Amino acid sequence: MDPHLLRTFAAVARLGSFSAAADELGYTQSAVSQQIAALEQSVGAALLRRRPVALTDAGTRLLEHTGPILLRLAAARADVARLSGPPPAAVVLGATPLSGVDTVALVGVQRAMPRVAFTLHVAGRAEVATGVAVGRLDLGLVDGVTAPSDPLPLPDTGQLSTAAVGERPAVVALPAGHPLAGRRGVRLADLADAVWLDAPEVATPPAQLRALARAEGFRGGPAYPGTDAAVFLALVAAGAGLALLPESALTPGLRGVPVVEPRLVHRTDLVHGSLTAPAAAVRAALLP
Repeated sequence: MDPHLLRTFAAVARLGSFSAAADELGYTQSAVSQQIAALEQSVGAALLRRRPVALTDAGTRLLEHTGPILLRLAAARADVARLSGPPPAAVVLGATPLSGVDTVALVGVQRAMPRVAFTLHVAGRAEVATGVAVGRLDLGLVDGVTAPSDPLPLPDTGQLSTAAVGERPAVVALPAGHPLAGRRGVRLADLADAVWLDAPEVATPPAQLRALARAEGFRGGPAYPGTDAAVFLALVAAGAGLALLPESALTPGLRGVPVVEPRLVHRTDLVHGSLTAPAAAVRAALLP
């Protein structure tokens, strides 16, 4: 399948419109229609209903494959470019909001390399991981809660190297006046009926909480799609919902109750592809 046709198909499916996809991609509407028809002929199945625009069952299944396929192609292109292109005079480090980036170490590297432009970009987990894979970021710090022996849940981004930066016990964060604030420990499954703040770019999302606890429930409370850790922590302190966090992230007004079952850790990993000399210096400064 031609990746150009897959990109067009993904745009039409996302926007629900041939004309909107044409505007976004810089094509005419007839060109978009021709590309979708060519893709349908290639796979031997109708992928989209035209009026109104909607995915068929075959289109829904193909769309599930399209995102990972396009991501892996972009990652392959970026990986080759990193190896064959001239060394850049800039380093862009991506970091998730609670990754605990060592700013002192970063400033030290920057002072040692005054001719290199350093940029710190804070974003959600998927954006950081895919940004490294496709070359928008040179390195990425990604945090998350997982079992001690399990990897962090990340998108399939291809051949990226991963190194552990830090690991801390995970606690349930709740307001200081919460009835559970004085507990010495809690089973995660016992909190399945509680309301959890739905902040997927900062905290553990409800779907992952269900998987970790192996229990249903974990209702999402108010949604916070942003990446500002201070706003997120203020929402937890105000009682918007519980959150699973590293104890070091707690602020005044919050209490942390250790999770005694299952055993969970909050881990930060450094992910990267091939590294230039300045990026390698950043890696060395961030690793313990």
